[in-house]
Amino acid sequence: MLGLRVIKVGGAELEVAAWLERLAMGIRAVRPAVVVHGGGRRISAWQERLGLKVEKVDGVRVTPPEVADVAHMVLSGPTQADLVRALRAHGVEAVGVSGAEGYLTVELVDPARMGRVGRVTGVDVEGLRRLLASGFTPVIAPASADEHGAAVNVNADEAAAAVASALGALELLFVSDVPGILHDGRVLPFISAEAVEDLVARDVITDGMVAKVVAARQSNVARVRIGDLRMLTNPDGGTLVAVAAVGAAA
Repeated sequence: MLGLRVIKVGGAELEVAAWLERLAMGIRAVRPAVVVHGGGRRISAWQERLGLKVEKVDGVRVTPPEVADVAHMVLSGPTQADLVRALRAHGVEAVGVSGAEGYLTVELVDPARMGRVGRVTGVDVEGLRRLLASGFTPVIAPASADEHGAAVNVNADEAAAAVASALGALELLFVSDVPGILHDGRVLPFISAEAVEDLVARDVITDGMVAKVVAARQSNVARVRIGDLRMLTNPDGGTLVAVAAVGAAA
């Protein structure tokens, strides 16, 4: 679809009404769009409430079966419902779907080390295109399932990259609470593959930002940017990330 953008959102901002209104305004400005959402803070809060250890490796949650169930409950439940409701209230015809409903096909990556963490091996491109063609904005919860229906946790950044690549998106936008990748207190307008590796090795890029740059580089999208909501209305906003391979834009 011409001009399609995939927008990944997450973080505490998902619970801020004013931020959600600005997100809706931005989506209206760049449609057609597909939204992929995280919900890591809520998942961690529920883990702590239930006495489950919170552990991450390079920004990706270690997910034993009980944590996978919590992630499904949080992502496909209140997190998605709140986001869809807010977008619809501000003029975006959003519809919530999830990986577990068949929109994402996944496989486990390293069960011994990471538990029920999966990578995306397939995307229901036709299903998403039908929603887009009908005027809807799909909002995807990355919570997925294996061939037996058991819960699989997929990092939202990786899911967004896979969806953008499969749909041949014009642009993949990782929306965060910072204006871009920061170095010495300043936003980098562009970052090369070599610079990404160097900054990760020197712990300049850390925590959740690591997952974003890894997902960005593994995508097959012409333009990948990391930044805040201003990217939706400013084509030069955020940090433009060099990708491993570039495919044709839709």
